[in-house]
Amino acid sequence: MCLAVPGMIIERSEENGLPMGRVDFGGTVIPVCLAYVPESKVGQYVIVHAGFALNIVDEDEAQKTLALWRELNQGDFGDLPGERSA
Repeated sequence: MCLAVPGMIIERSEENGLPMGRVDFGGTVIPVCLAYVPESKVGQYVIVHAGFALNIVDEDEAQKTLALWRELNQGDFGDLPGERSA
């Protein structure tokens, strides 16, 4: 089973003709192929599976989902996108 957690695009680039990005999942940043969401922009949230961003999630929906994760994990999820500790 795969549980979708939204991650924030923090950087975009191109590699071998493919749109690529770096996506922040609460402090864990992973490289992601953006070929399925070429219209995506830095600062937007995406759902990623197997290294591919599958869809863009609007910020309100992403924040609701992240709030549910916080509740489920009782604040033990670490930093969530946009909430890095100082």
